[in-house]
Amino acid sequence: MPRKYKIAFLPGDGIGREVIPEALKVLRAVEELSNLNFEFIPVEGGATYWLKTGRREEWPPEAYSICKDSDAILFGAVGIPGVNYPDGTSVGNKVIFSLRFGLDLYANVRPVKLYDGVPCPLIGKKPKDIDFVIVRENTEDLYIPIRGFLERGETRELAIDVRVVTRRGSERVIKYAFELCRRRNGAPIDGRRRVTCIDKSNVLRGCLFFRQIFDEVAGKYSDVDKDYAYVDAFTQWIITRPERYDVCVTTNMFGDIVTDLTSVLQGGMGMAPSGEIGDGKAMFEPIHGTAPDIAGKGIANPIATILSAKMMLEWLGDKYEDESARKAALRIEEAVKRVLADGRVRTPDLGGSSRTSEVGDAIASIVKQVD
Repeated sequence: MPRKYKIAFLPGDGIGREVIPEALKVLRAVEELSNLNFEFIPVEGGATYWLKTGRREEWPPEAYSICKDSDAILFGAVGIPGVNYPDGTSVGNKVIFSLRFGLDLYANVRPVKLYDGVPCPLIGKKPKDIDFVIVRENTEDLYIPIRGFLERGETRELAIDVRVVTRRGSERVIKYAFELCRRRNGAPIDGRRRVTCIDKSNVLRGCLFFRQIFDEVAGKYSDVDKDYAYVDAFTQWIITRPERYDVCVTTNMFGDIVTDLTSVLQGGMGMAPSGEIGDGKAMFEPIHGTAPDIAGKGIANPIATILSAKMMLEWLGDKYEDESARKAALRIEEAVKRVLADGRVRTPDLGGSSRTSEVGDAIASIVKQVD
């Protein structure tokens, strides 16, 4: 009897509420064709929920437990412009950080892959040139809650954000990057398995420590090339020679920034999936935000979310040694490839005029045709 996977899904705010249903549509399509069995559990949360409850809470009291008890989490996006706490922080962050820190999702995995039919702003670069992954440390650095203001005489005079880089946090995410690299086919330019450490170790002590640990871990992987890039230089090199990169690993804030940049190489944030992965739990989401400029118009690109669902199935397949989940992931990616290559159904961000639901319908339909 096939295992029943409990999938908690949090649409959140803005276009998150539009793209998550399309991912669920595609997951239901593969469920019909395989031995997979899903139980989808809705979870409210974010700024919309906060406003609905009279500005009392970002999500229901039972929400965290539901997510913790699920096999995986599918997340949309949270936040509404202008909906902030008195200190200026965005409402919705508590949902993300409660899951990230509570479930110890230490590896933020962000694939950057260009598909046929998707426009790329780099002249002369083709899908064969852009296929790498950035692994971002997800529980430390400037994102830990050690911060504050100094106010004197009703005047704000000082702001402090503390950066923390630990041996344990660095070691495990770097090891994750090397293990991931072993499962890939190498960099497009030469087929070499390569892990690049992105840091600012010529200036920052935290980065110097991160690079030291990178070297220590790399010593255990003689079959994988080690590589280095200062983060400022990396922003140039990834644009001029993306085909040189295979797997990159970096600290939290640098990873947050450079993956927004690299998403442009694959067609924009509407094409950029991600997974926040720990040793036992994982959450999958598009890297984009709530996109208030297009929210409610039905034109958001759902492919990043659909590809995030594909990553979720890969993770479930590996965790539970479930070949049905692995095959379903391949089926979803093949359907996405066919829809993009055909070019008739695509949202405005990719130069088309299709609606969000039409893209979801097309991929779900093709899923049923993939052998």
